[in-house]
Amino acid sequence: MPESPGLGEQALNKAAEIGVTSQLDEVENLDIDIQTDPLKLVQGQVDSVKIAGEGLVIQQDLRMDKIEMQMGNVAINPLSVAFGKIELTKPTQASAKVVLTESDINLAFNSDYVRSQLQHQSVHINGKTTNIEPQDIEFRLLENQKIGLNAGIKLKETGETQQIAFTAIPKVNANGQSVSLENVEYGEGEEISPELTKALVDQTSEILNLSNFDLEGMSLRVKQLEVAPGKLTLQAEAYVEQIPSA
Repeated sequence: MPESPGLGEQALNKAAEIGVTSQLDEVENLDIDIQTDPLKLVQGQVDSVKIAGEGLVIQQDLRMDKIEMQMGNVAINPLSVAFGKIELTKPTQASAKVVLTESDINLAFNSDYVRSQLQHQSVHINGKTTNIEPQDIEFRLLENQKIGLNAGIKLKETGETQQIAFTAIPKVNANGQSVSLENVEYGEGEEISPELTKALVDQTSEILNLSNFDLEGMSLRVKQLEVAPGKLTLQAEAYVEQIPSA
């Protein structure tokens, strides 16, 4: 039988789970596995930390279907454990994998936060400036690394609704902090307003920006982004200054 984790590991696991959970609006499942031994723990050394979560909801209706994070050779303040916290004595690197589903991203697009962002935009259409109001936005994860967006946009001044559709290929920018859309192809009909399309393209990039998913003390840098029908997978490096505490 495998050895049960020592009291030190159990206390660390519990402290980390409480800390990470405190940063989330919702969580379906969270498992944190901290490996060390009592002698190393007294010296402030932890062999590895693994975090696996499902259904993690961060502010603004941002939901991660899955996250896996692994860090090794973590240095902590051993006294902090007695107070139910894990205090890193120096930053550490971690590898991370985040999975977003099509429905997760649609939820974010149709959230009050994104709607309010778009409603603050005024665009030029047919030589006139008009305010816009998104009616419904449908985001799709397609084959060949493509994403698709269909949106009904109401023009407040005239009350008419314009349909906008485009596909694009999301690419990680060199800094790993943001995503831009390349190979943008428009749906049938002429492009109504370059500004309106740009507003939607920018908002799409913003939602796919992994820094939205940073927890306190952790920042993610995307290395690779994979689009498959219905699922978006982000491979990332994480810079961890602190494991969140309650």
